[in-house]
Amino acid sequence: MAGKSTARPRKLPVYLYIPNIIGYVRVLMNCVAFAICFSNKRLFSVLYFLSFVCDGVDGWCARKFNQVSTFGAVLDMITDRVSTACLLVLLSQVYRPGLSFLLLLALDISSHWLQMYSTFLTGKVSHKDVKDSTNWLFKAYYGNRMFMAFCCVACEVLYIILFLRAEKQTEDLIDLFFFLSGTYDLSQTKSISLAFTGSELIWMGNKTNYQCYTDEDSSRRLCAL
Repeated sequence: MAGKSTARPRKLPVYLYIPNIIGYVRVLMNCVAFAICFSNKRLFSVLYFLSFVCDGVDGWCARKFNQVSTFGAVLDMITDRVSTACLLVLLSQVYRPGLSFLLLLALDISSHWLQMYSTFLTGKVSHKDVKDSTNWLFKAYYGNRMFMAFCCVACEVLYIILFLRAEKQTEDLIDLFFFLSGTYDLSQTKSISLAFTGSELIWMGNKTNYQCYTDEDSSRRLCAL
């Protein structure tokens, strides 16, 4: 009796994975958002923040439907970095000195590059794998998802608030500092602003640690090759 050949279910192309489709939607929302950023700041903020929220949704979908892929991870990271970079460039145009935001941009890009480079050298699958790390900030940041989510969300929200608050293209960061420190009689705004500012300082400290720790770790491993 001849054995019946069972047809295998067709495998869905990686480009049609649910998390990757969400990634395409994120790219589209960011393109529309930055196209109208000066003409409609509120709509820009809504679209930008929705794109940021989808960053968490696509990761959940990837794990839920077992659709994790290298293409999706690269698409996700590029979308994150490009969108944040564009927002920092916008802030550098409406605040003086704009160099401060460009330095944040350089820190963001270089720290992620060094972290990914160090990950490849160590042979790890994910750059979030810090089980054998001796850096306490790495472990605190990647070891606690709620803490990492708070830092990421607060940082992006702070950037959006700064952009919404800018009424003209010559805002002074010194005036902004006095606003955040509570010179104006806005007690509720002061507490919220300090919380966001604190998360930004933590984020910057983590990125700086990326620079120092990954550079040292990478050099050590290159010497061992």
